[in-house]
Amino acid sequence: MAPSISAATSAVSNQPSVDKGISIVSEATCEAVVGRADAFTAVENVFAAMARGDAYNFPVVREAIGHADALYGFKSGFDRAGMTLGVKSGGYWPGNVVKNLTNHQSTVILFDPDTGKLKSIVGGNYLTAVRTAASSAVSIAHLARKDAKVLAMVGAGHQSTFQLRAAVEQRNFEKVIAWNPHPEYLPRLAKVCEELGLPFKSVEREQLGAEADVIITITSAFEPLIMKEWIKPGTHIACMGTDTKGKQEVDPALLAAATLFTDEVEQSITIGEAQHAVTSGAIKAEDITPIGEVINGTHSGRTSDEEITLFDGTGVGLQDLAVASAAARLADEKGLSNQINL
Repeated sequence: MAPSISAATSAVSNQPSVDKGISIVSEATCEAVVGRADAFTAVENVFAAMARGDAYNFPVVREAIGHADALYGFKSGFDRAGMTLGVKSGGYWPGNVVKNLTNHQSTVILFDPDTGKLKSIVGGNYLTAVRTAASSAVSIAHLARKDAKVLAMVGAGHQSTFQLRAAVEQRNFEKVIAWNPHPEYLPRLAKVCEELGLPFKSVEREQLGAEADVIITITSAFEPLIMKEWIKPGTHIACMGTDTKGKQEVDPALLAAATLFTDEVEQSITIGEAQHAVTSGAIKAEDITPIGEVINGTHSGRTSDEEITLFDGTGVGLQDLAVASAAARLADEKGLSNQINL
């Protein structure tokens, strides 16, 4: 006779577990093992899982700490499809640039979904940049016109080069144009374009909107930098900088004129680019589609070459967990993680 479910469960629970220890994955190791393709796949898969209801984010905590002008918080979630559970802790320290440190500082902690046991501690700075770039790249892959030729960058901070490198792999771009509130940082984008063999030009915002087929905004602005009347039909825009209440990169009227997509609707309307358009009544939450639906084929995405599409990339915790899980797995496989026991 087969044992009862309770008996079988008891038998399994009484078996000694193999303690593999806790993996510590450094920033340097993350950079060594996680490439753009790994990040793209991890982010695309988790967006698809979210749209199917197989993964969900927990409420975000993000607050000004009243010191060093810093924003600090937690992003967490559970991906049942990828069996990934954990939390990212960190934030934004705007003064770090003069200390030769990355403004975004974070760490990802992963747990075993079956037991709750701590599995991995993973450096999150590089992964934050590469997963944010992967998010906009996923939106370009699924929403930009196939014949897009001109890529525009609004912003030239630390994350901009990651965005640029990931974006150019999605379409056959013929040139890159850019604008930044601080023009002295634009040479970092020009250097990447030189490496890639792409012409680069610094332009004013109105010209940028008139020429661009794809626009990526990656700033920490609290006011619209791109206006609706500057954008030509058929443009795809990936708004990647707004992740906190009050931040803003584009004109709310532009959201009202575009077909809208996001990583997570709730974050989009509360801390993402859509917050201002929703507050003004220009759009409703129902006007925004999770990009996972396009990935899964349950939404058509772009429907014409004249349509303006806009992706509001708010940065969900599941993105961080997905790339951190990939980093931990690859580091363990290559023997590059450090193992400890608590």
